[in-house]
Amino acid sequence: MAKKKKDNRRKINRTNKVLNIDAVRRQVAGLFDENPAEAFTVKQIFSKAGLRDKLAKKEGLNFVLDLEQEGTVEQLRNGSFRSRKTNTASGLEGVVDHVNRRFAYVICEGEEEDIWVKTDDLKGAINGDRVAVRIKSGGRQGNRPEGVVTKIVSRGRTEFVGKIEVLPKYAFVVPDFRKIYNDIFIYPEKIGKAKTNDKVLVKIKEWHGGKQKNPVGQVVEVLGQAGDHETEIHSIMAEFELPFRFPKNVEAAADKIPVEVPKEEIKKRRDVRDVTTFTIDPDDAKDFDDAISVEYLKNGNYEIGVHIADVSYYVEEDGILDDEAVNRATSVYLVDRTIPMLPEKLSNGLCSLRPNEEKLTFSAMFEITPKAEIKNQWFGRTVTYSDRRFTYEEAQERIESGEGDFQEEINLLNGLAHQLKDKRFKKGAIGFETVEVKFKLDETGKPIGLFPKERKDAHKLVEEFMLLANKKVAEFVFNKHKGEDTFVYRTHDDPNPEKLETFSKFAAKFGHRMNPGKDVADNLNTLMDDIHGKPEQNVLESLAIRTMSKAVYTTEPKGHFGLAFPHYTHFTSPIRRYPDVMVHRLLQHYLDGGKSPKVDPYNELCRHSSEREKRAADAERASIKYKQVEFMSMAENRPFAGIISGVTEWGIFVEITETKCEGMIRTSAMTDDFYEFDEKNFRMIGKRNKRMFTLGDEVTVMVVDTDIDRRTIDLEFVNND
Repeated sequence: MAKKKKDNRRKINRTNKVLNIDAVRRQVAGLFDENPAEAFTVKQIFSKAGLRDKLAKKEGLNFVLDLEQEGTVEQLRNGSFRSRKTNTASGLEGVVDHVNRRFAYVICEGEEEDIWVKTDDLKGAINGDRVAVRIKSGGRQGNRPEGVVTKIVSRGRTEFVGKIEVLPKYAFVVPDFRKIYNDIFIYPEKIGKAKTNDKVLVKIKEWHGGKQKNPVGQVVEVLGQAGDHETEIHSIMAEFELPFRFPKNVEAAADKIPVEVPKEEIKKRRDVRDVTTFTIDPDDAKDFDDAISVEYLKNGNYEIGVHIADVSYYVEEDGILDDEAVNRATSVYLVDRTIPMLPEKLSNGLCSLRPNEEKLTFSAMFEITPKAEIKNQWFGRTVTYSDRRFTYEEAQERIESGEGDFQEEINLLNGLAHQLKDKRFKKGAIGFETVEVKFKLDETGKPIGLFPKERKDAHKLVEEFMLLANKKVAEFVFNKHKGEDTFVYRTHDDPNPEKLETFSKFAAKFGHRMNPGKDVADNLNTLMDDIHGKPEQNVLESLAIRTMSKAVYTTEPKGHFGLAFPHYTHFTSPIRRYPDVMVHRLLQHYLDGGKSPKVDPYNELCRHSSEREKRAADAERASIKYKQVEFMSMAENRPFAGIISGVTEWGIFVEITETKCEGMIRTSAMTDDFYEFDEKNFRMIGKRNKRMFTLGDEVTVMVVDTDIDRRTIDLEFVNND
């Protein structure tokens, strides 16, 4: 057991080393926050913040200097640093959500209400900054308290992407991010090789508030000419701090891994190469994480195997590949490319469960009755052989026609999947079926087609068995010592009652009323059934998902509300998710009889993985929105049917039914009357003609303008009398 303890110590050190930006900043900021009256030398900062290696120390010192420049800490005459933080016992801390040019909300964790702050009272804070805020005595805006920012605790980010305009004596950058409302000023010597209309990455050097509102920055990278496909995608990657390539040492480490599987390793594993096995994936997939096997047992039951790529065999813990995987935490799927978590040799080669190749896998095997009851289960390392690679369309064809190779096995799995799903829903699972869009791009990346992705039985079949494996692995580890063993869970909290009430009112405007006597899951499932196939389906499903709590990775076994599982994890996608790699390692550790490792490193890795997951999702949405705007720019002056998906005082949002693109009719452009916003009833009313535009109304609109930089679509009404 001494060896395992040594591994744990190394893992703690590794967490500090690899998460140099996120973790180091948190540790340094925490040191000053917790000791506001104490001064620290640079050496003391390194020691007390636990920064041991050169990279962490360099990041730590740079962050201290950034804090000094922001005014968060001050350097004393003796060279030590001390927090400028005043006593905020009577105040609050939170994160700025800059809604529009006029005001922002400060979202304070643990507080029931967000705090309304007008822009002039933000003290130069921008969207994403952590601030100290004081609530004004007696001040309220609507149902929210009004506050004033007293201090910027830390900046959410210091680099931004935007389009540059170069003038004779200076330049300015208009940020792409819509919640940054001031241009960034650039001195001539900080412009570099950028030219007007280039997309650039800018680092802020000076922050300003009050009358001088424009921050001062310098160009750190020229991304290319605005509007060019590669430039725009690279802009999104830079905006969300996604890596452009793997470091050379990481690629070299991947290249050194032998292609041949050692015979000694195969002997250690359960051999299921002779069992019928296949994969079912999208047509354009290359990284095949999972395969399913089917074996008919003599007692009339079936042994269904869920076989997952054994990434942890190839990626050595604490090694170069592991460090890079930790940092990335997830693969990112943009409209035209994948930014993988692992180098291609692993993601598309060694680990990918390609057909007609022997592969090392980590498997969950279940004996299942014809009524989908689980009689026995087994977890462990295996060697598999995929007999066939199916696309979703090919598998669906066998379900619908009952013909083709392996149709018997696929239809058996489909029948079991339906029963497993029915059992889940009886226990309170919620079924969201949001419509996702997919683009057809030409060779230059230009969108020439847009269509909704269909989710048929073949998709749900795979999903159901992945859910089963994830759930059973979590239960297995939890039940060993009643949840006391360190493990990585995927949890989903109950929804916030206030958000549910708001959603209920929103749904009612579309004519769908929720029954207060029923539980949340029943209400939502009934609603999802009612809206299926209707114009408002996508709007309400998207809003319902936003109403739910966000699923996260954690070491606490708190359960998963949406799936109605008391314990749940992610085991089935280690090629593209780092938490799954951790789950594989921990599961094997416990199967080998190992004791529970220290939880702290896993807490940090879970938090980091959740943050990276959100960043990846935001980047994916940004790339989709970019292509939607580009696609709709080619459809100006053509009428489209749509549905009013949102009403605000500054405009009306409309989702176009055909393309699922959302645009806005600005209030300022509605010149036929003076329109007033009726917030209570989600509608806009003309003062003279009493014409009303209400949430859920079906309307006809036309595209009048698009802005690729801001990813916005401007619409106008057409014959909506």
